[in-house]
Amino acid sequence: QVQLVESGGGLVQPGGSLRLSCAASGRTFSIYGMGWYRQAPGKQRELVATITSGGSTNYEDTVKGRFTISRDNAKNTVYLQMNSLKPEDTAVYYCNAQLRRWPTQVIGDYWGQGTQVTVSS
Repeated sequence: QVQLVESGGGLVQPGGSLRLSCAASGRTFSIYGMGWYRQAPGKQRELVATITSGGSTNYEDTVKGRFTISRDNAKNTVYLQMNSLKPEDTAVYYCNAQLRRWPTQVIGDYWGQGTQVTVSS
């Protein structure tokens, strides 16, 4: 079992920055990868960025160059640094942790409670 606690959301003006944090606890050594997803009103939840246990990253096209996902293994924490924020980034952001076993079978998916990010002037 993995527990995820998110923080860092809020209201910011266009062009501003926010850093989201996701602290994991429990069976953290079994996590294959972690990621950030977001869901805007009336839209499907979409992947924003992912990072594997080996450090490989992946980003949704519209956030490339603006968002950076990173990890701090000592603190079991994943971050999402968001720069040059746009109104289109407004959404509820969710932290995800995925557990796998060899070779690729997904054995668990865990989600944080979500944190609201609002970009508005």
